[in-house]
Amino acid sequence: MKKVALSTLAFLGSIPVFASEADLKVPESIKQHTELYYGFAVTLLGMLFGLYQYTRVRKLPAHKSMLEIGDVIYKTCKAYLKQQGRFLAILFVFIGAAVAAYYGFLAKDEAGNNLFGTGGVLLILTWTVVGILGSYAVAAFGIRMNTLANSRMAFASLKRKPLDLLNIPLNAGMSIGVLLICVELMLMLIILLLMPGELAGACFIGFAIGESLGASALRIAGGIFTKIADIGSDLMKVVFKIGEDDPRNPGVIADCTGDNAGDSVGPTADGFETYGVTGVALISFILLAITSGPEMQTLLLAWIFVMRILMVITSVVAFWINKAISNAMYSNKEDLDFEAPLTHLVWITSILSIIVTFIVSYLMLPNVNGNSDMWWILSVIISCGTLGAALIPEFTKIFTSPKSSHVREIVNAGQEGGASLVILSGFVAGNFSAFWKGLVFFVLMFAGYYTSTLGLADIMIYPSVFAFGLIAFGMLGMGPVTIAVDSYGPVTDNAQSVYELSLIEEQPGIDEEIQRDFGFRPDWEKSKYYLEANDGAGNTFKATAKPVLIGTAVVGATTMIFSLILMIEKTLGVDPETILNVLNPYTILGFLLGGSVIYWFTGASTQAVTTGAYRAVEYIKRHINLDPNAPKKADPKASVEVVKICTQYAQNGMFNIFIAIFFFALAFACISSPAGIGGNDAVALFVSYLIGIAVFGLFQAIFMANAGGAWDNAKKVVEVDLKAKGTPLHDATVVGDTVGDPFKDTSSVSLNPIIKFTTLFGLLAMEMAISESFRNSAPWFGLVFLVIALVFSWRSFYKMRIEK
Repeated sequence: MKKVALSTLAFLGSIPVFASEADLKVPESIKQHTELYYGFAVTLLGMLFGLYQYTRVRKLPAHKSMLEIGDVIYKTCKAYLKQQGRFLAILFVFIGAAVAAYYGFLAKDEAGNNLFGTGGVLLILTWTVVGILGSYAVAAFGIRMNTLANSRMAFASLKRKPLDLLNIPLNAGMSIGVLLICVELMLMLIILLLMPGELAGACFIGFAIGESLGASALRIAGGIFTKIADIGSDLMKVVFKIGEDDPRNPGVIADCTGDNAGDSVGPTADGFETYGVTGVALISFILLAITSGPEMQTLLLAWIFVMRILMVITSVVAFWINKAISNAMYSNKEDLDFEAPLTHLVWITSILSIIVTFIVSYLMLPNVNGNSDMWWILSVIISCGTLGAALIPEFTKIFTSPKSSHVREIVNAGQEGGASLVILSGFVAGNFSAFWKGLVFFVLMFAGYYTSTLGLADIMIYPSVFAFGLIAFGMLGMGPVTIAVDSYGPVTDNAQSVYELSLIEEQPGIDEEIQRDFGFRPDWEKSKYYLEANDGAGNTFKATAKPVLIGTAVVGATTMIFSLILMIEKTLGVDPETILNVLNPYTILGFLLGGSVIYWFTGASTQAVTTGAYRAVEYIKRHINLDPNAPKKADPKASVEVVKICTQYAQNGMFNIFIAIFFFALAFACISSPAGIGGNDAVALFVSYLIGIAVFGLFQAIFMANAGGAWDNAKKVVEVDLKAKGTPLHDATVVGDTVGDPFKDTSSVSLNPIIKFTTLFGLLAMEMAISESFRNSAPWFGLVFLVIALVFSWRSFYKMRIEK
């Protein structure tokens, strides 16, 4: 590996290139917009809101047996996160060296002078580290928040007050979502307002690369870890006919750790990166594509950031409004449809955000370059994204909710056809969901494009690209709420496990103890029902957040690719439209390569889960103690060993995948050099490769996420509605759920950071490949890099195989 890294750095150090995204300069006049400085106060208050919600959850009562289990889960999560931190440090050495080589030696102006001195390069590297640490820090906060909430929710389920079971995970989720967005926004405001204008653009790029690296590692490794543990634990229900969270199963603690590693750490880091990278893409577009001068660039930058600041406020206000409505509707009820208040929250936030968008745009953009309609044109485009962030969850529920026809169809299929028809019916749900959501994305993007034709061309080039970026921006406008409903799921999932592992129901005199110490008498049967039903809602809303995040990655990728197109125009002196079209065969070839890499990635990530789960199941079957006379409690030593197995295969799988993705980007960029076969036409290969990654990745992710969500909730219908645990139908749906596990929580969700990392790093790779001094050698280097990428692709299966 060291040889590979050294040869790559030698290659990078030998290439003088001209600047494009590297010399983005933020106008100094942006610092005169005093309203932006209020953003620091808003983000600080948002962080205090997050910490306040954290404190409220922490102070909630819980029985000591549940608190002990919650603490054990947190300690294993903390150990996992520390190991991931060391792994990230290794990856940073590799990526940091490449970034330093590029900005320190390769970024030159047309006279051949370095654009950045030593101080500038160190500043950019510092922001790369800040990006990684940002992703890591918010993930650590998320894991602490969720592991506090799980035991409190498990205990609250005993009270016959289902509203508490809604509020605890939702308060925890809002704490994570608001704090995450405010940390991200504060860091971006620091770059925008406090960094030197000539370095701010490069700092934004370094920051985006850092958070993308952090999110990729945490999302992919977390996704592999959680599903190894989940499958290992779930299959014991079929093999030994034991309960889902039977304490004797050594895989249960690992499963709880995995719930947080995959469903808390991964999504939190992913949300942090998505919010940041989409913002950086829009900033880059404004600085490169606005043709009306620095004054117009400053105005639009200020507008973008004011909108982001106000969206934090609208999310918190919507949360309070929804809480008041929920208290009025459900405070005295003993039964509750947990999905309904979450749906209300999403729609209230969307509507409130759209109203604020139009008001603020009217006040800030009354007349733009002589156009008095620009305020509503831009507002309509952003609102397409904000509306999409509410519509997409509704379409997701059609295919994944326990009440949906598709989920019921899976259950019906399993009653006579067993696991085979359960799996086939889930495939049907996934495919139909990809079709309908594809149409939703088409309508939203077409509406944005059409609106952009009403006047944006007067102030910028490629206005449709800006429109697509604004749609992604609008989807993330309600980011705190999107993260909150996504974080709801791991809390509800863990709460069930905490309940079972605590063995609270079997403790002598427990009813009297709870009555004496907490002032109520527990209802054990109702408690189990509440936890099961709420877990179904958690599964549904975990599924709703995934297509929103992957959608922003795809829509936002078009904006990032814009920088690449301008760089091609500048460096080669060609009209991009003459090269980037479907009549150029390299365009079609690039699409094929993009699709190929997506399907390889899906297989590689699933293979890591398969092999790891095999090892976990093998170990659990040897060490599970089902002696009826033995204590019904967890074996700490065996549980730790299962966690080690999960971590080992997660990191091995992640390493192979990351190195292959890295070198595929380098290889295809170099092979696209105009000095190779095809001349300038070959440049289209890499551009269409990036588009292919985005489009194939979108549909693969939606299909897998929703098929997995449907299988998961079909199992939940059998357990909660039909009360058929331990039956052949339950076994069939458990098998379907284990197939869906890597679908929804490994491969699909990891495609989001993969798309963004590939696009960000690809811009750098392509600029090097077509530089005048290196383009003649680039195709040969490309072949070498391709061999390296193929070796690690080969390793992702043949070195991850099950060996007896």
